[in-house]
This record gives sequence, structure tokens and C-alpha cells, in this order.
Amino acid sequence: MVSIADVAARAGVSPTTVSHALSGKRKVSDEVRARVQTAMSELGYVPSRSAQSLASGRTRIIGLIVPDISNEFFAELTRGVEEAAVDRGYNVILCTTGFDHAREVHYLTMIRSRAVDGLVYAAGSPPTTSELGDILGDLPLVLVDEEVPGSSAPSFVSDNVAGGRLVAEHLLELGHRDAVVLAAEGDLVSSAQRVEGFRETWAGTTGVVPAVYTGAFTAEGGRTAIAGHLPQLLDSGATAVFAANDLMALGAIEELERAGARVPDDVSVVGFDDITAGRFARPRLTTVRQNIAELGARAVESLVAALEDETAIDPPSPSQSSRSVLPVTLTVRESTAPARRGKER
Repeated sequence: MVSIADVAARAGVSPTTVSHALSGKRKVSDEVRARVQTAMSELGYVPSRSAQSLASGRTRIIGLIVPDISNEFFAELTRGVEEAAVDRGYNVILCTTGFDHAREVHYLTMIRSRAVDGLVYAAGSPPTTSELGDILGDLPLVLVDEEVPGSSAPSFVSDNVAGGRLVAEHLLELGHRDAVVLAAEGDLVSSAQRVEGFRETWAGTTGVVPAVYTGAFTAEGGRTAIAGHLPQLLDSGATAVFAANDLMALGAIEELERAGARVPDDVSVVGFDDITAGRFARPRLTTVRQNIAELGARAVESLVAALEDETAIDPPSPSQSSRSVLPVTLTVRESTAPARRGKER
């Protein structure tokens, strides 16, 4: 079995220098590193991951917690995280919580006990800031997609308020003056921000604050949220629905059409995310597009930069609280149309 001593002898350096070249804990010249790599290749030496972890104090594993991997949004976010992590020599442990608070706490605790280097966290039903701190301690943390109020961890989010505003402006330009909003149940900051942007813009033009119905951030949640209010919605003359994510929008379209309302002839529907399912739905979904994979990649870049800060003396952690907001765009498709004359205001 080939050992580090064998690699050192072939490369003409000490075993300690080989260890430094593998772990990156001490600087070695590019010429020495190249000799070590050549020797490893010639001898067929594969470094032990556990030995590297002991030498460097790192596992080169990142934890990722998301609410629902069956939701294409989080699948795409996971892809962005994983690709960026692998490009930087890290592996990813994935946990899904189902928007369940107890499972979030369970996986946060598990991640902390598994000796990962850091965590990318897309909260679904997060603990309080103090609970989060108690669970994770000094584990490096970056928030993505969803903010945790009061947390000092860096966050990478989309411009949700602007997205809600774009939806309202689009529907108003089409002549709609009576709309309802479907939002996530619970305390998701992203959903609340989308609703905020929509309602402020809508009320500023029409003088009316639209009603908000809540449900799970799923297609079934969209169906359920609107089903309980269909008679009022249709009788009131509402001509537009804004759902805070695409799955809710697709569920709402299904329920509206089941009740005999035509989309977009009778009711226009807009979502948020731009998942693939919306592009192939009938009618194709008008939505706000987020750069989902970029959110994941940027979160990993921030975490890795903190982990590999060679000037740090204490256990590495991301820099003092920073909030990065990525722009969004409106993608207009077939689920929105001008308001029918009989229902214009």
C-alpha cells in the first residue's frame, strides 16, 4: 500500500510537506505541489479523506437544508448549491424538512453534530434566532432564499417586494381592478414581501387593498386556498389572482377551471418562481422569474470564502451580517389577458 512517505520519497520532499500540499493548511510553492501531484499520480496514491480532515480540521462537507425537494424551485436551488460546492472541492449533505418546524430543528441539530464545515439554509419553518444560535453555535451559516428575522448570518434572496410590484403593474396595465392574493401560511418572509409589493402598488392605484388567502406553498395549497373562497371571488367580479409561488398558481388554475372559470378569459393568474412546470402548463403561466441556481451558487461562494479565510484564528464564520438581493423579472405568458369589459372598474 502506497503511503505518504512513498510519495515524499518520489517527490524529493518531506512527508510533512506532502501533508501541507494535500491539506492546504500551510503554503507550499506551485513547483513543489506539482511534484507531489506527479508523484501521487505515478504511484497511484489516493489520499485518505479522514486523514485530510484530521490534518486540516475540515471535512470539506457542506450541509444544505431545504423545505421540499419535490418542489422544482428547491430542486433547482439544490443543483446550484451542489455544482458550486463540487467546483470548489466540497461535498453536500441534503436534508428536506417539509415546512415542518420540528423537522427543521431535528435536521439543524443533526447537521451540527455531523461535523460539517458549514451550512446553507433555506428555511421553511425556522426556529427563532436565539434557538438557531443555540442549535448551531459557531457553525458557519449562510441563509438562502428565505431570511430568518433577527439573524446576523449573510443571506442571498431575490427582490421579492419588486416582484410583487411587477405583478401588480402588469395586471393593472391589463385593466384589472379587482384581485385576490394567495400567500403562504405561516411566517415565510419571502411570501410576505411578495404580498407587500403587490398590495402597496395595487392599493396605490385602485384605492382598494386586495384580500389575501393563505395555504401551503404547494399546488394542493393553491387549490385549497382558493376553493374556500370561489363563490365570493367569482360573484365579487374579481378578475385576477396573484399566487406567491408557481405551484400555488397552478393549483389555483386547476380549481378555477374545475369551477367553470376560464383562465385567462375570466380570471388572469400570475405566479412567482418560473419553474419548468409553469412553462409547459396550459395556459402557460405568467410569472416572476428568479435566478434560482444563482442564489444557490452565491450562497456557497460566500460560505466557502469564509471557510477558506486563511487569516482567521478562531473557527471560521461568514463575515458580519450582509444581505444580497438578486433582481427578478416578469415573464408574460398565456395565463394573463386584458380584463373583460363587464368586469372593468
